Amino acid sequence: MFSFFKKKPKDEPASPEEAIATINVPAVEQVTETSANKPSWFSRLKTGLSKTSSSLTTLFVGARIDDDLYEELETALLIADTGVEATQFLLESLKKKVKEEKLTEAEQVKAALKALLLNLLTPLQKPLELGRYQPMVMMISGVNGAGKTTTIGKLAKHLQNHQQSVVLAAGDTFRAAAREQLTIWGERNNVTVIAQESGDPAAVAFDAVASAKARGTNVVMVDTAGRLPTQLHLMEELKKIKRVIAKGMDGAPQEILLVIDGNTGQNALAQVKAFDEALNLTGLIITKLDGTAKGGVLAAIAKIRPIPVYFIGIGEQIEDLQPFNAQEFVDALLD
Repeated sequence: MFSFFKKKPKDEPASPEEAIATINVPAVEQVTETSANKPSWFSRLKTGLSKTSSSLTTLFVGARIDDDLYEELETALLIADTGVEATQFLLESLKKKVKEEKLTEAEQVKAALKALLLNLLTPLQKPLELGRYQPMVMMISGVNGAGKTTTIGKLAKHLQNHQQSVVLAAGDTFRAAAREQLTIWGERNNVTVIAQESGDPAAVAFDAVASAKARGTNVVMVDTAGRLPTQLHLMEELKKIKRVIAKGMDGAPQEILLVIDGNTGQNALAQVKAFDEALNLTGLIITKLDGTAKGGVLAAIAKIRPIPVYFIGIGEQIEDLQPFNAQEFVDALLD
């Protein structure tokens, strides 16, 4: 499994000591963390994707390589929210591979499908880089119910575990309990939360960036109001927040993330398209890949709008948010 983050030195570190503090993440700590979490994490991921995994893997048990198999596979992929484009791509590529390599056994065809899916998903795998900017400003969006605020709390904890100081901006002034929820996460992680009683979310974000610059804080995470992409006035508010953050710091926000509920199927792809067009997304976080999650939506995203998936989540605990690893994901689906 990959480390949570990739460290890069800032463009112009203020001093050698500052540069060392920025890039020095002990390798032993990273290896220990990922090694310790890997078995239980993979097991939980496999359980979360078991519904799709079962429907796909059972197709190849004692199967003949014929049109019936391809039709059943097409249906299974579509039901798994893989989408029409990605499904057609995988099927056409699979048929070609079977013919060229003269595959005759069902297990060989399954292995070929795994290889194709891995090639499709690997471009989505990218570590989140730390230390390049001071502070790094992350603007985080997502529709209500996607787990956005909870994800911010988990991510803040992981950042702290990698020697990053964090400030949170309670920019979700649209949902009544959002500020209180973020404040609880801040208290739990001993993180400063910038909030206003009835303030403009763009002003809250601006204040948070100013505070981080003044205190030398490493990362600013701006929570924004959950909204549907069809709520045009709220999407315009997101654009305003982005503009105001840029006024507070040149080049910010450096990361614009969208949190997606892994159970929303093809609607997740529509969200990615809409938010990307409005904000130019730099990364995605896929949550709730547990229970009824189908998982195929990642293939749909990879084919239509290949924006990096920084993290995936499978539960409520801090450790249930982990970096996306294409090989592990494909293994969980097709092993």
